[in-house]
Amino acid sequence: MSTATLDQALERFIRQVGHWEAPRWAAPLAGGSRADALHALVTWVADAAADAEGEPRRPVPRLTNDLALVDQLRVVVADLRAANPGEAVLAEAAGRLTALRHTL
Repeated sequence: MSTATLDQALERFIRQVGHWEAPRWAAPLAGGSRADALHALVTWVADAAADAEGEPRRPVPRLTNDLALVDQLRVVVADLRAANPGEAVLAEAAGRLTALRHTL
């Protein structure tokens, strides 16, 4: 597993949802909305990056505009890549991205 695999999963995810408008993000999904599910993934990736850097985990703000979630995802994935977390974490991040893409 490499950062290229994570990048590919991210690009596929963004191609699927990057054009969505607010009503699609607000659609219900188990345990909340589609936006809630993506925010949970953003938080997991941010936590993984913090862990890899040996830094404390910090809350990821839940912005009022769901359209910003894709940008948040891009930022935290870039942070994770920069942290050089190891193959297992990269694989899990790519797997979670792919799983959410299929769920949405």
